[in-house]
Amino acid sequence: MQVYFLGTGTSQGIPVIGSNHPVCKSDDLKDKRLRVSVWVTFNDISIVIDCGPDFRQQMLTSGCEKLDALLFTHEHADHTAGLDDIRPFFFRQKKDIPIYAHQRVLDNFKMRFDYIFETENKYPGAPGVETFEVKKNVAFKIGSSQVIPINVNHGNLQVFGYRIQDFVYLTDVKTIDTAEIEKLKGAKVLVVNALREEPHHSHFNLQEALDFIHLVKPEKAYLTHISHLLGFHEEVQKKLPPNVFLAYDNLKITI
Repeated sequence: MQVYFLGTGTSQGIPVIGSNHPVCKSDDLKDKRLRVSVWVTFNDISIVIDCGPDFRQQMLTSGCEKLDALLFTHEHADHTAGLDDIRPFFFRQKKDIPIYAHQRVLDNFKMRFDYIFETENKYPGAPGVETFEVKKNVAFKIGSSQVIPINVNHGNLQVFGYRIQDFVYLTDVKTIDTAEIEKLKGAKVLVVNALREEPHHSHFNLQEALDFIHLVKPEKAYLTHISHLLGFHEEVQKKLPPNVFLAYDNLKITI
């Protein structure tokens, strides 16, 4: 399995528009972060988790040419606003693109992207999707691999993370029940959000993320959904435990 970090930034990305913060002015490419997303490939299957406003640029940069499924964590714009840009995959593959999400998220899409879901007099340039509801405690298959949804809380909002084989992807987590943590045990790689050092009402801060990693005990962990307020990439990385890494855009790992 290969995991490609398409974006590792928080909702505004880094640099933030109009910001004079030192991290936003950094020349280090690892300090420049598009909105959070990953591309996972295994056994000739190509999956993207979340499809934010930078999706088009991420696909061009990564060289992704096939999209077998889109998995969504929740409906916030930094995770979903790029849905229209699946059109080239739809036209090339000549079939509806499977999307997996909580029913609440699918209903949200039908309002925001109503033209994609239109069944009568549909605009011929619109993409088509095949929808699959993700339910708590109900695993599903993509290709030959089982996908296990992980139920977490983003403040008061329910969010899904996903486990695929030995890879776990969690973003926008603030709290998680003990029963869900059990689903993560034995994973080789855990990806989890770490917004900044200061506490936040709906995201793990750095210490909360590190405490969570210590609890789960993966072989390796990667931090994502990062704000400019966390600091410079190279300086933050020096503070982390040996098996914890600050993810950055276009990082590729093999599991």
